[in-house]
Amino acid sequence: MTRFWMNWLAVWCVGVAVFGLVLIGGAFEATSGPARLLFTVLNGPEPLELNAQMRFSVGLMGAVSLGWSITLWAAMSAAAQMGDQGGPIWRLIAISTVVWFVIDTPISIATGYGLNAIPNTVLLIGLLIPLLASGVLRKA
Repeated sequence: MTRFWMNWLAVWCVGVAVFGLVLIGGAFEATSGPARLLFTVLNGPEPLELNAQMRFSVGLMGAVSLGWSITLWAAMSAAAQMGDQGGPIWRLIAISTVVWFVIDTPISIATGYGLNAIPNTVLLIGLLIPLLASGVLRKA
């Protein structure tokens, strides 16, 4: 994979990490402003109530998103170092992201956060563009 596409994927991973940090901030009142703004933009069916259970859930979701971004970057870096032999790792990265998309997007729509389908789609396409353009999914 070329440096251009690896830089693209680094920015993609940073975007996922920032999303995770925003959600982590929702776990605490003092840092919940960005999470509140995110829920407002997503225009859910009810006003956001950050009670203890919601803070726990949003904070954990943020931790998982942050961890996911780091894990994906590690896998992408390893696959890139493997060159033509990295194809199976690239395919698993693509499959795992499609699985996330296929689960997360319908849940978002069903729970009244249909606008979340837009950033989900952007995230999926943002990953698939470099994977398809670079040809790494076809190798080994």
